[in-house]
Amino acid sequence: MNNDSEIVRSNSNSNASRPTPRANTGSTLLDVISDAGLALLRAQRRIDPFLRPAFDALLRDRLAEWTTALINRGRKDEGLAIAQERLLEDEEAWTDSIVQSFTRQMSDLWKPGGYERGGNTKTQGIVRGEFIVHDGLPEPMRRGIYAKPQAFKCWVRFSGPGPYITPDIDDVGFMSISIKLMGVPGPKLLDEEQHTLDMFGVSTPTFVTPDAKANAQLQKWSVKNAQIFYFLDWRDSHVLDLVMQSLFIKTQSSPFEAPYFSCVPYLMGEGQAMQYSVWPTSKRRTPIPRLPLRPPDDYLRQAMVDTLAEGDVELQVRVQMQTDSHLMPIENAAVLWPEKLSPRIPVATLRIPRQTFDSPAQMEFAKRLSYNPWHTIAEHRPLGNQSRARKRMYWELSQLRHRMNAVPHYEPNGDETFD
Repeated sequence: MNNDSEIVRSNSNSNASRPTPRANTGSTLLDVISDAGLALLRAQRRIDPFLRPAFDALLRDRLAEWTTALINRGRKDEGLAIAQERLLEDEEAWTDSIVQSFTRQMSDLWKPGGYERGGNTKTQGIVRGEFIVHDGLPEPMRRGIYAKPQAFKCWVRFSGPGPYITPDIDDVGFMSISIKLMGVPGPKLLDEEQHTLDMFGVSTPTFVTPDAKANAQLQKWSVKNAQIFYFLDWRDSHVLDLVMQSLFIKTQSSPFEAPYFSCVPYLMGEGQAMQYSVWPTSKRRTPIPRLPLRPPDDYLRQAMVDTLAEGDVELQVRVQMQTDSHLMPIENAAVLWPEKLSPRIPVATLRIPRQTFDSPAQMEFAKRLSYNPWHTIAEHRPLGNQSRARKRMYWELSQLRHRMNAVPHYEPNGDETFD
């Protein structure tokens, strides 16, 4: 990369696929149950593409609506206003626990010089893009970066779920997107970067945990490589959250062919809250090679390579405004915001031009970048306890990763080139 500092390269490719570690709960029985469940899930992934289209068309959205109704039956209406937050009890302690769990797991999984991210770990690719804000948006949405028609250069990272880097067919069935807009004017809420705004999405419309307390519990099981027992813990069950996630996780065909959801809310100017999502505009579905046998380890990256060798890719960015503070909560990220109450409105186009992106130098460049939802402006401040936890969590884990890799933090400007 042609800039003032050199990338420190690890001795081995830490982004190469490898087997998932076995469960290590301290109980032989629990380890067997966890490992057997994971093996069954991976077997299901081989046949999922033959069954999923019919399931999604006939049942998925109806089941998601029913599951959301059951989740809401167990929730208390706290009487909050639109965009109003409320601190979670012991919120800082739960954040401490999350950071400690991630730090331990990253130290167990990676060696200095090859530290990867604690979540959204496997880099499928990082590509150049342009974020083009539409003209004629409804007046309530003309806030922050959406205040006027404009375009921003961006770096877009597509990734697997983490915390492991596995063959694509062996992951848990969802993907993530991280968008770093550049040249965004105005003071930033996190001053380590002065000109960027970061956006995030995963391919499930609700987050895996409702709040930071639950996230802390999940991460403790994750350290033991036995996440299933977070959902099935009889003392504090999250079975409905597991059902909701299971409705949307599936065998993926290409990072360009899935929708992505912010899952957590953000301000849309003072007194307004929104969630955003990113949608493919093409109905193309890349065939997954070799199914029901084993596909290549990195078939998702190859799908990206092949698509961008043929031409541009366009994704549509949509915003959903909060209109009901209980049914569209700020502090519970596991509740699906109903489109019956507030539709998702197209606000921008994410254009990814035809390009080659999979050189070792460009893949290594992804390690240099730090994404944080608090790399943003006040008009789009992240909301809710999980976003408040992510501010410190993302920052501390990024510091750890850069320190262990001996790579300084780098704020891109979009002019980067690679050999």
